[in-house]
Amino acid sequence: MAEDKVCVGAIAGAFGVKGEVRLKSFCAEAEAIAGYGPLTTQDGARSFDVRLTGQASNGLLARLSGVRTKEDADALRGVRLFAPRDRLPSLPDDEFYHADLIGLAVHDTGGTELGRVTAVLNHGASDLLEVRRSGQSRTVLLPFTREAVPTVDLSQGRIVADPPEGLFE
Repeated sequence: MAEDKVCVGAIAGAFGVKGEVRLKSFCAEAEAIAGYGPLTTQDGARSFDVRLTGQASNGLLARLSGVRTKEDADALRGVRLFAPRDRLPSLPDDEFYHADLIGLAVHDTGGTELGRVTAVLNHGASDLLEVRRSGQSRTVLLPFTREAVPTVDLSQGRIVADPPEGLFE
């Protein structure tokens, strides 16, 4: 498994002049982000208690402890927020935290390694696994569907893929 913290959101910038922030939640239920706190920056240098105050287009409005001015909030734009893994709910067998997929080896159904997952992307329709080809700098976007990815084995650190014809050529 991945490290002991999981990215649950990101600060999109300031809202108003009194330190409120626009918050992007990466949780299945957006409002759940407030219950996993305190949230930290990736390096753990800063910690924030989160109090939700409303909704904005494409996100939530929140107050973060220690953020009192618009300038404080603006300085945090783009900062990703992490929660300890043990505060997050357990997932069903067919669901995964993105953090658990990043770094896994991807093998085809014949056992040949195709590459490693470098990111999990979602542009609205469905998730895509960005896979860096073995020995190359080029990446491939693999649909994260049951058809293209029939097996995810976290305990073995690997994914078995049956990619669409020609995708990894």
